[in-house]
Amino acid sequence: MPRATWIRLLALVLPALVVGVGSSLILFGVTALAEWLERLIWPSFEWWRILVVLTLAGTVTGLLIWRFPGHAGPDPATEGLVAPPMPPRVLPGVLVAVIVTLSCGVSLGPENPITAVNVALAFAAGRRLFPQADGVVWVGIGAAGTVGALFGTPLAAALLMSELPLGRPETPLWDRLFAPLLAASAGALTTVALSGRTLYMKVPGYPGFRLADLVSGPVIALVGAGLGLLVVYAFPYAHAAFHRIPHPVLMVTAGGVVLGGLGIIGGEVSMFKGLTQAGELLRGHAATGTVILVLLVKLVALTVAAACGFRGGRIFPAVFMGIALGVAANALVPAVPPALALTAGVLGFVLAITQHGWLSLFISVAVVGDTALIPVACVTILPAWLLVTGKKQMVVPAHMPGMP
Repeated sequence: MPRATWIRLLALVLPALVVGVGSSLILFGVTALAEWLERLIWPSFEWWRILVVLTLAGTVTGLLIWRFPGHAGPDPATEGLVAPPMPPRVLPGVLVAVIVTLSCGVSLGPENPITAVNVALAFAAGRRLFPQADGVVWVGIGAAGTVGALFGTPLAAALLMSELPLGRPETPLWDRLFAPLLAASAGALTTVALSGRTLYMKVPGYPGFRLADLVSGPVIALVGAGLGLLVVYAFPYAHAAFHRIPHPVLMVTAGGVVLGGLGIIGGEVSMFKGLTQAGELLRGHAATGTVILVLLVKLVALTVAAACGFRGGRIFPAVFMGIALGVAANALVPAVPPALALTAGVLGFVLAITQHGWLSLFISVAVVGDTALIPVACVTILPAWLLVTGKKQMVVPAHMPGMP
């Protein structure tokens, strides 16, 4: 390794560690505050409370978009998980908006807004303190630190970063991953130390490979990917419909009313980002028909919440839908091992929603925590990828009629 490269990489060690720890602390603080508010807002889940809270959540978010400095950031429907850095002045509005989303039961996760905030902070600080470094380095470090914190492991960030066009193509992959991997490790370790949270769901272990798994796994993944593509293709139409409403407060309030109606139909288990609610499905108290109903409600709720202006991410709801599909598949065909059904369901949904193959593989196996499923998952993803590749992404053009 040339001496200049060695020095450049070493110079990024401390900043990467600081960004990783800071990313996790911001995520932990936002999540803790949202959970505290959730306990105050939701002592129970009567139908009228669901409708009122989600409607008011839309009104508050609309007011943030309309009047808060920076308008609570750009419309998240126009951006993926890793987007160009926002100016720091918009970050308070983004944080307030995501706290509203998480605490009020909107069917979105924290990943997109928190990643945007951490990338903006890392970019602003990095450009000021290390002006000689390429700005894209700070985008990668901020994004990786957040992904490591979100999923409790740096592996997710490394896999995601390997798929993104960050840095110069001629730079070796591990040179590009060096600082982001440090940030992801620091973020993941901080999250585990503070909360111990990971994606792992307690399910019966995978009993071992059978030839039938090479059929059942891909079939479930194809169903998940197909349902996920319904969301992807409906998304721009839903976005256009809501953005015909001439005022942001009215627009997001209308979305809140629709989510309230969906919450009444699907109940509490169909609301929020979905990880806690997925645990309820796995306890097996719901009938198969109820699980399928909840899955369908979540499909619509994710589309509406992401399209009407709420600030939040789509990966965690996709994980919930994949788990719901796996639970239903195992109930309908008990011969399919629960661990395989969940892995295939999550893989299909996350793949369709994100179009990130490595990230989808990682999340699907991390949910069940059984590495014996990795070879089967690598085969399972291939038919689903053939269905997903070349299709639209869950992103709309940046033009937003009626928005400031």
